Amino acid sequence: MRHLSNRKGAALLMAPLLLFLAIAYAWPFLGVVKWSFTLPEPGIGQYRTLISDPLVQSVFIRTLRICVLVTISSVAAAYAIALVWVRGTPAQRMMAEFCILIPFWISVLTRAFGWVALLSNRGLINTWLQSIGFISEPLALVRNEFGVIVGMTHFLTPFAVFPLASAMRGLDDRVLLAARGLGASRTRTFWTIFVPMTASGIIGAALIVFVFALGFFVTPAILGGGRSVMVAELVYLRIFQSPDWGLGAAISVVLVVFVSALMALLFRYVRPRQLV
Repeated sequence: MRHLSNRKGAALLMAPLLLFLAIAYAWPFLGVVKWSFTLPEPGIGQYRTLISDPLVQSVFIRTLRICVLVTISSVAAAYAIALVWVRGTPAQRMMAEFCILIPFWISVLTRAFGWVALLSNRGLINTWLQSIGFISEPLALVRNEFGVIVGMTHFLTPFAVFPLASAMRGLDDRVLLAARGLGASRTRTFWTIFVPMTASGIIGAALIVFVFALGFFVTPAILGGGRSVMVAELVYLRIFQSPDWGLGAAISVVLVVFVSALMALLFRYVRPRQLV
């Protein structure tokens, strides 16, 4: 009886949140689903377009390619930062915390324009390389996929640090000491013991970064310069500039379903408490 009462109390506490989510997210999303089947005329024509239109296909392929590269680079950088944060000296830990926290204090728009100032043809990097005679012509570092990947990696790396650090803190140091005692080198201990034991953190970080990357709009729009359009920007173009609300809604529905599947995969392999 007491257990049943606790469940009812928990349900009452969760009710306002569930109601808010239903009104703020579920109801508008159902409207988008309706648009995808009714605009400009009833049917599944917009979903056929998703499959047959070369432009839409190229945008989806580009988005997946960029998201995979951003995920790899972000998780790799975050792993190094988390390793220093968890197992470094006090001074190193403090420096790692600054590297993790400072990006959260700067807006995504400011960071994107900061990278434009660094990577553009007349930016700091190209100007410096030309001044020392390393290059004769500016490198194409922005308004392409490279610039988009750099900007997105910079933004998403801090988000990948937390699940990795959580997994590293959960390690039993006695296992590492046992490996060292049996004659394993530091490098072998790291790759055969440490990395496999933090696999849950790696999976969680990768899925978090990949899901966030799928919905990026500002950074690709600024650093891509319209030449590296991703799915979120395509939805904006179809809704506000074409206008083709039906196709934009269909793209949104497919994106939400795909993200939901990834989140289900995340919670299949990683417990929520391991992500913080």
